[in-house]
Amino acid sequence: MTKTTIEIREMVEDDIRDVLKVDQATFSASWTEDIFKHEVVDNQHAHYFVVEAEGDIIGYAGLWIVEDDAQVTNIALLRKYRGYKIGEKLFGFAVQHAVKHGVKRLSLEVRVSNIIAQKMYRKFGLIPGGIRKNYYSDNGEDAIVMWVNLV
Repeated sequence: MTKTTIEIREMVEDDIRDVLKVDQATFSASWTEDIFKHEVVDNQHAHYFVVEAEGDIIGYAGLWIVEDDAQVTNIALLRKYRGYKIGEKLFGFAVQHAVKHGVKRLSLEVRVSNIIAQKMYRKFGLIPGGIRKNYYSDNGEDAIVMWVNLV
């Protein structure tokens, strides 16, 4: 990949179709258009962001903020853009958004097999806190619960 300028911004309803393409390319059990619409339009706790390269949405991240806790719902990046620290920038943007909203603790689930993501989350101070057995519906894989105190 040549040097690409990226922009990270809040997701809007018009982004959903492009985000759905990223989601389907990334996850074997992807969300539906209706789920994304509910998250972006109706869920007052949901905060979603997209990352664009040359005007195209190449990834997204979402979290729920309830009082002073945040739970990462999803983070996805098209395969051809991985390995360039774009995922780190997107995740960092989401974490900073959480901090600005007074979040004290942030948590997420990550596949036991997703070592690359686990390493990235550790860069942000997240540590393993437990296992959710058979968490992923597509293959029954366990999830590691990771969390960090942001204050």
